[in-house]
Amino acid sequence: MTLEQQRALIDPGLKGMSIVQQCDVLEIHRSGFYYTPRPMCQEDLRIMRLMDELHMEDPCGGTRRLVDELVEKGVMIGRDKVRRLMQAMRIKAVYCVPRTTVADATKYKFPYLLRDLKIERRNQVWAVDITYVPIRGGFMYMVAVIDLYSRYILNWSISNSMEAEWVVGMIKEAIALHGKSEIINSDQGCHPGIHRDTSEAYTALFRKGGVAEGVRISMDGKGRAIDDVFIERFWRTLKHEHLYLAPPTDGVELYTTCKRFVHFYNEKRKHSSIGKVTPAVRYRMAA
Repeated sequence: MTLEQQRALIDPGLKGMSIVQQCDVLEIHRSGFYYTPRPMCQEDLRIMRLMDELHMEDPCGGTRRLVDELVEKGVMIGRDKVRRLMQAMRIKAVYCVPRTTVADATKYKFPYLLRDLKIERRNQVWAVDITYVPIRGGFMYMVAVIDLYSRYILNWSISNSMEAEWVVGMIKEAIALHGKSEIINSDQGCHPGIHRDTSEAYTALFRKGGVAEGVRISMDGKGRAIDDVFIERFWRTLKHEHLYLAPPTDGVELYTTCKRFVHFYNEKRKHSSIGKVTPAVRYRMAA
C-alpha cells in the first residue's frame, strides 16, 4: 500500500485503539497523519519556479548568485527569503570546500564508496535522489533510483511531502522488482529517509533482516558536483522537456506525465555514453 492508503485506514473514532496505536500497527509516523500542507502564495511559487530553472542550469549558484539572477529578472528579493525557499525546495549550491577538518565519525556514518570504482555491471551501484517538481498552483517532490551502469530508472514515486516511509517504500519496491544492488549511493543533503544518516527507517533497510541486508550504503563527498551526474541529467531532461513547457495542473496529471516520460527515457531514448542503446536494452543485456 502507498503511504496515503495506509493513512486512509486510520479511524480516529475506532474504539479500543488510539491513533498512536493505529499508526504503530501501520508503521507510519503519527505526525504524518496530522500534517496538513501549508499553501504557499502564488508569488513564492513563481519565484521557486524561476529558482528551480536557474539551479538546473547552474547548480553551483548560491544565495548571492540567485539573488542577483532574480533581481535581473525583475524579482526584488533578499538572501534570507532565497535561503528559506531553497530549504523548502531541498536544493543547495554545489561547491568544493577545503578539507580543513575531519568529520566526526559518529555523525558521518557512511563513507563514499564510488571513488575510483569501476562500474562494470548492472545492479552494482544504484543512486537515489529527490527533486522539487512544479505544478500549477503548487509543487510536489519526486524520488527516483537509477542504475548507474545502464542509466535505467528502476523505480520512482511522487509525494506532496517528504517522509522516510515514502522513500523507503520506493526502495523496497525497486528491490522487489529488480533484486538487490551491491551499493546504494545518495548525497549528504537534508532529505529525510535518504540523506539523514540518523533516519531509523532508512538505515533499518540495510540491517540484518532488512530487505536490503548486505547492500552497502554510500554517501557523496560533500560538495562533489559529479557524484549525482546521471540522476541530475534525468531531472534536467524531465523538467526542461516536459514540466517547464506544460506544467501539470495537479498531482494526477503530474504522475501521468512522469510515467510517460520515464517509459520514454528507459525504452526509447538512446544514450551515446552507453553504446547508443536505450537504458532498458543496456540493463537487460547485462542480465
